[in-house]
Amino acid sequence: MTEPRLGHENLGLGVGLRTVHFSHILEHQPEVDWFEIISENFMDSAGRPRHVLEQIAERYPIVMHGVSLSIGSSDPLNRDYLQKLKTLAETVNARWISDHVCWTGIAGRNTHDLLPIPYNEATLTYIVERIRMVQEILERPLILENPSSYLEFQDSTMSESEFVCRMAEEADCGLLLDVNNVYVSSVNHEFDPVEYVQSIPAERVVQCHLAGHTNCGTHLIDTHNGHVVNPVWNLFQLMHQRTGGVATLLEWDADIPPFPVVHEEVLKARQYMDENLVIPEQTPPAAAQADSEAIPHPASFIAAEFE
Repeated sequence: MTEPRLGHENLGLGVGLRTVHFSHILEHQPEVDWFEIISENFMDSAGRPRHVLEQIAERYPIVMHGVSLSIGSSDPLNRDYLQKLKTLAETVNARWISDHVCWTGIAGRNTHDLLPIPYNEATLTYIVERIRMVQEILERPLILENPSSYLEFQDSTMSESEFVCRMAEEADCGLLLDVNNVYVSSVNHEFDPVEYVQSIPAERVVQCHLAGHTNCGTHLIDTHNGHVVNPVWNLFQLMHQRTGGVATLLEWDADIPPFPVVHEEVLKARQYMDENLVIPEQTPPAAAQADSEAIPHPASFIAAEFE
């Protein structure tokens, strides 16, 4: 096991906290290592969801994961939003706060989608400065996740992996390595996901995400529904070997099954922590293997619970 990254320990295997599982968790107090919450679901809540969260936080470690920081937006940083994040983190003793390398809106309007950014020097300089500002306001390191994406900018001058690596080093922030997102984007943009994971600075990785996705034949979409596929487990094993193990979480946000099913899925990670395990190579997704004959746009999916 490597040393805690940026002061953060390996919390073990956790799942995303979702309202449909509230009653089960309160009644059965399952042996899950930790929970991750969608920050925006609780920042302005004073009702039952917040009350339940505070009860759960008394027993389990909590990590906050946001979808509206919009670190890549040209809008000024929303200091009111950041103060709410900071207050919630203090209330539930959040182990860390994370969000995505993306933008989510413009002119004060939120698209409720994680939109891609151009990977070039100008964008890098801009985002690094904003990360530093956010970390000063939150008074803690920010953890940022690699996004899944469905298009690229012509004026990008570097790969996503190079951008993320340089961003983490120059801003002195942590990384949330979503291996499902790596796989989804690698299929959509035809790059090598193994090279991507190998290039990420292991000492910067604080957390890992696992999830299912939807194969639309011509592309994959990060829908967070269904089980984790073998190629993603393969990337997880590589990540585990490179980092020595980090807090790992399963996201399941659509067609959510009973809690034991979700918990059982993340516990599969234990078998891929075996250094000697050899996972068979998987053939790339093909149109004939698609989950659906339709080829929908990503916007037609709702990939995350938001109340």
